[in-house]
Amino acid sequence: MVLKKACCIIALTLFLSSFVHGEEDFTHYAFANYLGSGLYRTSGQNATVVNLPFSFELKNNASETVLLRAPVSLGFFNFKWSDVPEGELPSSVGTMTFTPGIEYRVRSSDRYEFQSYFDLGYGKNFTTGTDVAIMSAGVSSLLDLEFKQTRPRWVNRLYFAGYRSFDGEQKETYSALQSGLDIGTDIHWRWSWLDVDVEPRVFAVGYWYFDKLRIATPFGEDVLVSNSLEVGATLAFSKPILWEWMGIDRLGLSVRVGDGVQAWRLIFEFPI
Repeated sequence: MVLKKACCIIALTLFLSSFVHGEEDFTHYAFANYLGSGLYRTSGQNATVVNLPFSFELKNNASETVLLRAPVSLGFFNFKWSDVPEGELPSSVGTMTFTPGIEYRVRSSDRYEFQSYFDLGYGKNFTTGTDVAIMSAGVSSLLDLEFKQTRPRWVNRLYFAGYRSFDGEQKETYSALQSGLDIGTDIHWRWSWLDVDVEPRVFAVGYWYFDKLRIATPFGEDVLVSNSLEVGATLAFSKPILWEWMGIDRLGLSVRVGDGVQAWRLIFEFPI
């Protein structure tokens, strides 16, 4: 079994509130692995989530790949960049999710790939001592296009996620469709110190939430998100850089806006 990829995505916020309107809210961490990384901000509030989407190859040949997904998401309260000396994570963890699952990828041609996954996992709020069960499933299509030397990739994803507290008093689901395009610039250079070729790439992606995802904030009104748009740029590497266990093949920054939410996202993998 080979460790295929693990990237550390630092996301400033999914609004880590412990209680909302007198009832405990789980949205902030139960969906952390599926909402994406970023510097989210709404009603002037921030919090921090670190996503570690580990995966292991179970099968890999010319047409099929089977992965064991093992993503971990950690949430931190009152976190600041000054709390991370020399790249170390803060010691006080507020929330955690672990959502293992199976992902199946099949290539029907050199240009088209279909993906599907199913996760079943667990989340815990260490501050309040509460626990939730988490389930998610989804499908994706990835199509490589031809446009000069820019090698665009068109990606469409449809997915569902839900949670239920162990006492059965809290539950919530959301489903979403996203569609985006990642396109190269045909500008290349060599980083000899990392032994990789580098190409800047830009992307844009839209998100539509079928049942209005509720983003909870520590103070003020919750935000109901029905759609958002994200644009950004990354540096694409010819092979993963730095630590082998992390497998960082992209490095970039993006902004996501929509329905009162603004998110700055640090990117360490394929962005769509």
